[in-house]
Amino acid sequence: MENLTTMFKQFIRDEEGVTAIEYGLIAALIAVVIIAAVQAIGERLNGTFETIRDALPGGGAGAGAGAGAGAGAGA
Repeated sequence: MENLTTMFKQFIRDEEGVTAIEYGLIAALIAVVIIAAVQAIGERLNGTFETIRDALPGGGAGAGAGAGAGAGAGA
């Protein structure tokens, strides 16, 4: 029984690997913050481009769509 108690005390005092786990948790937290920031910036940027599109003449009516065929000089 004493051997089991000694092993348990050693296990509690052992901090090997704790630093790696802490670094992993910090990296995961940083990744979550970056993902949230990029998503928020993307939504704001999308809203800005929609505002610009709506402000341009013919912006909301499918401007820019077409076949692109035409006859040029020398054709």
